[in-house]
Amino acid sequence: MKYVWEYLIQKYWFRLFLVLAASWCTLCFYFHNYMLWTIFSAAALAFSIYLQRKYYLRHIKKILFLLEAIENHDNSFHFPEEKSHGEDLLINQSINRVGHILYKVKAETAQQEKYYEKILNVVNTGILVLNENGAVYQKNNEIMRLLGLEVPTHLRQLEPISKELMEKLMACKGGDKFQITIHNERGTLYLSGRVSEIRIRNEALRILAMNDINNELNEKEIDSWIRLTRVLTHEIMNSVTPITSLSETLLNRSHTENEEIRQGLQTISSTGKGLLTFVESYRKFTRIPTPEPSLFYVKGFAERMTELARHQEPCSHIIIRTQVTPSDLLLYADENLVAQVVINILKNAIQAIGTQPDGKIGLSAYSNKQEEVILEITNNGPPIPEEIANHIFVPFFTTKAGGSDIGLSVSRQIMRLSGGSIELHSGKETRFVLKFK
Repeated sequence: MKYVWEYLIQKYWFRLFLVLAASWCTLCFYFHNYMLWTIFSAAALAFSIYLQRKYYLRHIKKILFLLEAIENHDNSFHFPEEKSHGEDLLINQSINRVGHILYKVKAETAQQEKYYEKILNVVNTGILVLNENGAVYQKNNEIMRLLGLEVPTHLRQLEPISKELMEKLMACKGGDKFQITIHNERGTLYLSGRVSEIRIRNEALRILAMNDINNELNEKEIDSWIRLTRVLTHEIMNSVTPITSLSETLLNRSHTENEEIRQGLQTISSTGKGLLTFVESYRKFTRIPTPEPSLFYVKGFAERMTELARHQEPCSHIIIRTQVTPSDLLLYADENLVAQVVINILKNAIQAIGTQPDGKIGLSAYSNKQEEVILEITNNGPPIPEEIANHIFVPFFTTKAGGSDIGLSVSRQIMRLSGGSIELHSGKETRFVLKFK
């Protein structure tokens, strides 16, 4: 009987029937002066209204609980359906259904966030999302690499790296464009950025997109040097070749006994030939063949390069070590062109150490987090002065007497054509870093 009663009172129509029946009985008994029955029916009416209000408040509490859970982003609630009946079952099922929908929406939103995060992390543009106070809302791997920060949470963290950059980013507004140069232990960064604004949940956010334009600047610089070199070599060759040819012709045909004229012609001829040889070395800068990449093992390549360097330059007093991690590291590039770069740097390293005792040269190779292959060539010779290091890749710049020193310029051009880069880090030791993407 107890379970039947519990089942019935959970039915809305039964409680409504109780209210209507108790109301009708109370009115009838009252008008017929049956006071005892009137009191009894009035008590029944009050009890039925109480039941109606109790279940009404019970359902209201469930709805309020649902709203509070939604507000707190909690979708783990569940109301029992097995022992419920009537409208209780209907309400519980509806609330549980809402919870299931919220769970699906939350899961889909999380998947979308991961999807967008993956996209952000594969682009070569650094993305930084900031609020008005400079707090970081979102970032990608590229911006962390550019700024040299593991987990940037606020722009104030940039102050030790570059106060100028911190102040510029704090002050920038939507639509702004900027360029800034940063000098740190990793080298020089030429950052170019633009700013856009968006409003989310009544909060103004700034989206900063930044790129390191060093490669673009290097490419423009190299293109300029190539065009200049082509023009100069063409003009010099056109001017000097006839002079050299004419002086040789006069020497062959001349039977004059004037020794001074003969020596003058010989000087013109030998100087012209020397100048043509000099110009020809610069023509190599503009005649690098198109790379033909293939896969090869770096470990064997490094050992061959060091052995070749030992035979090219006298370096019995210099310790040359190689380290390749992992030992089966592969590189996809033109092996012959890369060999030309590595041999040139090793040769320069041996010459830099000279007769210095305890000379050491290291050739190491590894793969970084971006799956780029890095070759590093270090030597403990005298450090390169900063004023020379800034111009070491310039084609017409040399510190060697009587030399053209076109090697490093050609090396940079080869790395550029191979889709990589070459950098110099000068400090306690001189380090050339070859990066293959």
